[in-house]
Amino acid sequence: MKKIFKFIGYLFAIIIVLLATAVAYIKLALPNVGKATDLKVELTQAKIDRGQYLANHVMVCIDCHSTRDWSLFSGPIVAETEGKGGEIFDEKLGFPGKYVSPNLTPYKLKSWTDGEIFRAITSGVTNKGKALFSLMPYHNYGKLDKNDIEAVIAYLRTLKPIESTQESSTSNFPVNILINTFPSKPNFTTIPNTTNTIEYGKYLTTAAGCYDCHTKQEKGKFVGDDYAGGFEFKFADGTIVRSSNITSDKATGLGSWTVEAFVNKFKVYEDSTFELPKVNPGNFQTVMPWTMYAGMKKEDLAAIFAYLQTVKAVNNTPEKFTSAKLIKN
Repeated sequence: MKKIFKFIGYLFAIIIVLLATAVAYIKLALPNVGKATDLKVELTQAKIDRGQYLANHVMVCIDCHSTRDWSLFSGPIVAETEGKGGEIFDEKLGFPGKYVSPNLTPYKLKSWTDGEIFRAITSGVTNKGKALFSLMPYHNYGKLDKNDIEAVIAYLRTLKPIESTQESSTSNFPVNILINTFPSKPNFTTIPNTTNTIEYGKYLTTAAGCYDCHTKQEKGKFVGDDYAGGFEFKFADGTIVRSSNITSDKATGLGSWTVEAFVNKFKVYEDSTFELPKVNPGNFQTVMPWTMYAGMKKEDLAAIFAYLQTVKAVNNTPEKFTSAKLIKN
C-alpha cells in the first residue's frame, strides 16, 4: 500500500512539474509570431481613402474603437470620438475578463511604428509583445491583402489626435494564461478581381467578420453551423440578442432574398431622411453597426450577398431577443 501511495505521489509531482513547465512556456515563450517588420507606409491619398473606406465601412475598426450611442438603435458612433477607444467588453457582456478598446488616434499610436501596428492588426501582438484577446479579429485580418492593411494604417495616421488614455485590458483565469496561445502568424492573400464576384465577396465577408458574428460560439469556440446564426450578444441591462441565419436556406436564411433586398437592408441607414429610433434599456437593441456597413459600396454588398448564396443552407431560426425580465424570471 505504501508503494502505491508513493507512486501516486511521484505521479502527482510529475504532473505538477509538467503543468508548471507548460505554463512557464506559454507565459515566457509565447506569443511567437515574429518581430515587427521594418515597415514604413507611404501616406498617399489613394491609400488613405482606401483605409478610410475599410476602417469605417468594411472592417469597421472605428466601430469598436470609438464611443457608441446606445440610446439609439444599433449604437451609432458619437461624433468626434472616432478612434479614441474606451469601449468596454467585460463579464456583464459575457467576456472572460475586462477588455477595453485602445486609442487608435495618433495621440496613442505616435509611439508605434507602422510595422508594430501591422503586426497587431494581423497577428494580435502589441508593440510591447503582449497578446491581444481575440475579440480583436486579427485572425481575419491576417487573411487579407497586405495592401489593405497598409491602407488602414495610412488612414489611422490621419485621424484627429484625441487625448484619451484607456486602462489596460485584463483576462480572468485561465484565459490570462491561454491568451498567449491565441496570436498566430498571418496567411495573407491577394484581393480577388471584382469580376470574380463570389471570391471577391468571400474576401469582403472575411474582412467584415460576418462569420464570427453569425456562427454560434460557446466559450470562444465555434459550435454552430457556419453562418447559421445564434451567436449571443449580451447587453449590460441583461438582455440578449442573437445573430440571424445568413446561409442560403430559403426558409430561414437568405435563400429567398434578392440582391436588391439585401443591399437595401443596409442602404436604408445611409438615407439622410432616416432617423434611428430611440431604444430604452431593456428593449430590443442590436450590436450590428448598420450605420457603418451602410457606407459600403453597393457592388461590394452585392458581392457579399453572392458569396453568402453559396454557403451551405442550414434550416435554423435562432430566438432573436430575450428581455432581461424573461431572463430573471
